[in-house]
Amino acid sequence: MLKAGIKGRQELIVTLEDTAKVHKSGTLDVLATPRMAALMEETAWKSIVSDLEEGMGTVGTKLNIEHTAPTPIGMRVWCETVLTEVEGRKLTFSVSVFDETGKIGEGLHERFIIEEAKFQKKADNKKQH
Repeated sequence: MLKAGIKGRQELIVTLEDTAKVHKSGTLDVLATPRMAALMEETAWKSIVSDLEEGMGTVGTKLNIEHTAPTPIGMRVWCETVLTEVEGRKLTFSVSVFDETGKIGEGLHERFIIEEAKFQKKADNKKQH
């Protein structure tokens, strides 16, 4: 059973593949906002996956974030999440991202618990129309 308070943490070292230039969100060799957002989602889902029943997963449905400081290639970045609210199948996370100099981003992320096979089938059925 999922309860508020579950924490998550993931980290990475910024590489060329993580940059705004590569993610097409800008022209600079700094951590891309889409890459930071992906780290936030990854940290959130990984923090609760072991608490889900067999065959269940989560999908991201909302991401409201700020990216407030640049991070260059080679610097360590980490994300910390806290599950702040559980409303039925809806999960709300507080997300914060830091580099070696301090906080670089924060926000809220919502995910929904889904039955993976049913969800995949629903998505695959779109190809038949």
